Amino acid sequence: MQGKIIKGISGFYYVHITGSGVYECKAKGIFRNRKVKPLVGDVVRVDILDEAEKEGNIAEILPRKNTLIRPAVANIDQAILIFAAAEPKPDWSLLDRLLVVMRYQQIPAAICFNKADLLEEEQKREMASVYGGCGCPVIFTSAREGSGLKGLFGLAKGKTNAVAGPSGVGKSSLTNLLQQEVCMETGELSKKIKRGKNTTRHAQLIHVAGDTYIMDTPGFSALDIPGLTKEELWKYYPEFQSYEPQCRFQGCSHIHEPDCGVKQALAAGEIPARRYENYVSLYESLSEIKPYGK
Repeated sequence: MQGKIIKGISGFYYVHITGSGVYECKAKGIFRNRKVKPLVGDVVRVDILDEAEKEGNIAEILPRKNTLIRPAVANIDQAILIFAAAEPKPDWSLLDRLLVVMRYQQIPAAICFNKADLLEEEQKREMASVYGGCGCPVIFTSAREGSGLKGLFGLAKGKTNAVAGPSGVGKSSLTNLLQQEVCMETGELSKKIKRGKNTTRHAQLIHVAGDTYIMDTPGFSALDIPGLTKEELWKYYPEFQSYEPQCRFQGCSHIHEPDCGVKQALAAGEIPARRYENYVSLYESLSEIKPYGK
């Protein structure tokens, strides 16, 4: 039988098989010998050992379409990046890093600003305008008021979705509102530091309906982008694409060089300053990374 790994804890893997339920499985020794570890999101072939007790062995891991490093999950169709619209104030640098990571790994992304009830309409329009140029959908929700859920479900429908973002922004609350099978623990926001308690301890794939899954993942506080160089960074900012050919110098960093098409577009208001500033910050971070072995 074939199914999808929805959770892995202490060497046990829980596989959802459509129409049959969830089976507790162990991975066969051949995977250890090959140093291959099953991941949440893997599509696997299961040998049933006990139908009544829903027990089996993972006999085969089918080819993966992609793999995220942090968290270690596989076969993601879409990343839904959830940030609070306010309380806490959005971490724009982290949002841009996540967008770069997803584009770098060729995973489509959508942005969800939760707690939208705390914003004025003009603020929503400004945020949508800045991130609309990223080439991904931008939606607004309020878990407290239950608004925007239809749009969120529409984004997630028919896909295996990784839900990512910092703690305390409502990821678990929104996940709970989209399905009733699994209740994710939610944490209170610290009044002193305006940050949330990280309530999700491991990656877990939640079956919503049909072929729709949501993966609630541990909150991010830092993010690495292995293999990405500063010279390639601009390629992962869609807003830069049409202006880069106007740069005077080949290999332009879009920071120091004169006659830069990107900087000209920035000055003309065609590229949002917030996005460009985060690009410069990430470029500088990548500049500090030494090549392996040096």
